Amino acid sequence: MFSPIEIAAVVGVAILVFGADKLPKLARSAGQAKKEFMVGQAEADVAAERARDEARRKAEADVLVAERATGAGAVGQPTIVPDPQTGAPGPTTIARPNP
Repeated sequence: MFSPIEIAAVVGVAILVFGADKLPKLARSAGQAKKEFMVGQAEADVAAERARDEARRKAEADVLVAERATGAGAVGQPTIVPDPQTGAPGPTTIARPNP
């Protein structure tokens, strides 16, 4: 990816700009920043998973409520499932009647 000459040039410029005593401190702070970022990302992943589980449980509960309200399981009775985007009971599109 990078040749050894390019890496040496970047390190040389960094030593000239920041000084030899500042480079370990900069590297340490960069490592701490990366660690904090990874911890925050892991926390966000856990929160997103909890939100997905909660939404899934709510949708399943809504389906059960709809089944009980319509008497699902009876012969000839359609099951009304709430629309996942709007939450409205049943389909949100209306089909045209056949002439």
